[in-house]
Amino acid sequence: MNLDKNMQFEIKNGFMPNLSRSESLTILEVNPNSVIIQMDKSNGRGVFPVEHLEYWIKRGLLVQMDDHQKKTS
Repeated sequence: MNLDKNMQFEIKNGFMPNLSRSESLTILEVNPNSVIIQMDKSNGRGVFPVEHLEYWIKRGLLVQMDDHQKKTS
């Protein structure tokens, strides 16, 4: 999966970095080695290696939100 700016993901139970108990996160910036994200219930930002975000997506802990989900959340 290609990770792009403004992509949104629903956070599922088991996503350990979810200290703010957020329901979703948004990608703010992507570079070859890392991804900068912001969770919906946090003013802070986080930085993860691309491989970690891909792993969480593959495990089903982060599920990409479609346009309908974004409009209703």
